[in-house]
Amino acid sequence: MKSQTLKENKDFKRLYYRGASKASSCLVTYAMKRRGKGCRYGITTSKKIGCAVERNRSRRVIRAAFGILEERISGSWDFVFVARGKTSKVKMQQVCSQMEAQLKALGVINESNQQLN
Repeated sequence: MKSQTLKENKDFKRLYYRGASKASSCLVTYAMKRRGKGCRYGITTSKKIGCAVERNRSRRVIRAAFGILEERISGSWDFVFVARGKTSKVKMQQVCSQMEAQLKALGVINESNQQLN
């Protein structure tokens, strides 16, 4: 199922204050269980990250990493991914591995949901 994007400020604030979070050098992930069907996600990039080109690359990399991991998510969740200064400078595989580790730590991805490569 294709996930939707978060657009309302109240949804972002709800995740910031009530959601569980994990941080790494490239990415901060906030997650919270929800009642509806499917997953929703939002991406935040501040001007501290750099110019528009770097912010857009950060969003692109995070969106691509989430697209890879999306099918392994069980249940209905809301996510907010916050880019850090390093996000635009690293390869997508590194962001993907950090996102996967964070989602496992938050209990979103179970070890039994692993795909066979």
